[in-house]
Amino acid sequence: MKSHSTLRVARVVAAKDLRIEMRSRVVTNQVVPFAALVMVMFAFALDDDTMLERVGGGLVWLATLFSLFIIIQRSFVIETTDGALDALRVAGVDAAGIFLGKAAALVVQLLILETTLVGGAIVLYRVQVQPTSIVLLVTCMLLATLGLAFVGTLFGGLAAGMRGRETLLPLLLLPAIAPVLIGATKATEAAFGISGMVTSEGWPWVGLLAVFAAVFGVGGLSAFGPLIEE
Repeated sequence: MKSHSTLRVARVVAAKDLRIEMRSRVVTNQVVPFAALVMVMFAFALDDDTMLERVGGGLVWLATLFSLFIIIQRSFVIETTDGALDALRVAGVDAAGIFLGKAAALVVQLLILETTLVGGAIVLYRVQVQPTSIVLLVTCMLLATLGLAFVGTLFGGLAAGMRGRETLLPLLLLPAIAPVLIGATKATEAAFGISGMVTSEGWPWVGLLAVFAAVFGVGGLSAFGPLIEE
């Protein structure tokens, strides 16, 4: 029965966050243009087609991480400004459901962003995705996004009620998401065929992303409740 309650809460929370995004369009009107501008600035800063093609995979994920801070901060500012998170906690709403719901909404927003950035890398950096590498790239994006959503929701909840959360959140997140940045970059480079890499070289890194997502998914389910109680 508890699992059904958790999933029901998760659906409600995810739907609420996505409705807020559809009405405000912050991701599509602000975050995506910001990330695209970061990609363009990388292109001007490096100003070398060969270099851009070689580091294109990493630049996609760097732009994603910069944008992740904005999305997470906004998600929890909405909850804390009007006391919604406190109200849910006082009402005894399942914390695991809140965690899963907010993570699910974050996954949707990040996938929209990442798809746009991969398209931007193809246009700006002239990277190529071979048909045989599409499965690797999609799997990498899904698992990396899950990992980012889980760890982002966990630390977003931790920093939500703290003073100076705007600067605290990046300090907490950056060390934690380093494995995602490394694994996703290597897997994406294999999908792009950068530096002679082949598709098979990317799958061990996808395995790392799967382990990371599983660890923070399980950890978030158990730790999110105590964290927001503080």
